[in-house]
Amino acid sequence: MITAIIREIKSEDNKVVAKVIREVLEDLGVPKVGTAYEDASLDHMFENYEQPKADYFVVEDRGKIIGGAGIAPLENYQGNVCELQKMYFLEEARGRGLGAKMMEICLRKAKEYGYEQCYLETMPFMKDAQKLYLASGFEYIESPMGNTGHYSCPVWMLKELS
Repeated sequence: MITAIIREIKSEDNKVVAKVIREVLEDLGVPKVGTAYEDASLDHMFENYEQPKADYFVVEDRGKIIGGAGIAPLENYQGNVCELQKMYFLEEARGRGLGAKMMEICLRKAKEYGYEQCYLETMPFMKDAQKLYLASGFEYIESPMGNTGHYSCPVWMLKELS
């Protein structure tokens, strides 16, 4: 049962969102180098998504941010492709259908912006996340697209948004 709300990020959320993402990455044993963990944008998420065709959403449950995800143009790529970015949930958020709801919101927004495809990068051991991505229509691809700087993420997926 979903009791949490999903809303757009606010500037006052920056510190908490960065803490949530880093906590999830640490809990999952993700390398701190070559992943979202070291992204400078992590501490300025609101400002980072204040660009055309980009949005970041947070999941708030009883006043506490427990996860988030966003879309933005795929970095260093020529083409009409967005990237699903920084989709992470604290343990208390998992298993509640929030990932599927967040995915629905992000993909709907990507289509509204007119993107043709949505790309993502993940880790091989993030099997639950990959199940969600596959159920949402993503397919595995052989090599990375663009250059996100996340060279430690060796699993790449793509979804057609037609």
